[in-house]
Amino acid sequence: MIKAVLFDLDDTLLDINLSAFVARYALGKAKILSRIARVPTSLTFSRIARSYMAVCSESRTDDLTNAELYNQTFERLSGIPIEDPVIADAIDYYESECLWDLKGGPVLAREREGARATIERAQSLGLTVALATNPTFSLACDKVRMEWAGVADVDFARISHIENSHRVKPDAAYYEEFVGAIGLEPHECLMVGNDARRDFPRPDIELRTAYVGHGWPKRAIWRGPIGTLGSALPQILEILNTQDEKSEHSH
Repeated sequence: MIKAVLFDLDDTLLDINLSAFVARYALGKAKILSRIARVPTSLTFSRIARSYMAVCSESRTDDLTNAELYNQTFERLSGIPIEDPVIADAIDYYESECLWDLKGGPVLAREREGARATIERAQSLGLTVALATNPTFSLACDKVRMEWAGVADVDFARISHIENSHRVKPDAAYYEEFVGAIGLEPHECLMVGNDARRDFPRPDIELRTAYVGHGWPKRAIWRGPIGTLGSALPQILEILNTQDEKSEHSH
């Protein structure tokens, strides 16, 4: 039985040019760290990129959080201890206070029509809602984008971020950790996302995905704009819950 709906953030609840945002976010971070280390910004930018690549590697075997691995990798490459209180404070200030300026320009961040109503529809049906955004950013950075999406005040049961997650999408371990933290099993949750690669767990763990991107992935149990998902939710739930009941009886 479906008990929760997990929402992706970027290009699901929030219209955003994510590539432009990531580039400008990383450049701003690189400028701060370059001043501290007195090295060229381009060198620091490259080291930031390599640190994120380590976090997103599919060959990871460590038991570190994404933040721990990022920090360790960056310090090894640059000699800069990100966890030093002075440096951490500078980055925290940048992420909570300076990212607002990135909203316009090429980033084009704005609320996605109907997204908020779909969240509220899920809540009205008695479902838990959670924000399963790819955990490569800090919670402060997530919250800025949640403000842009008009969902910062939603009572999400969990928000994934770089500090509370040990893997990234589409690794099944990320999804298992996420749903476990809200006390559920994957088959009790419906994922809502726009990314045909990241929003479907690999390997399959019986987490169903409603797809709100372009195209029609074979694994999607529903496909359409997020603005129409809310009205379709009761029917989707009825179908999935009936399937689950039949599956239980067959066992």
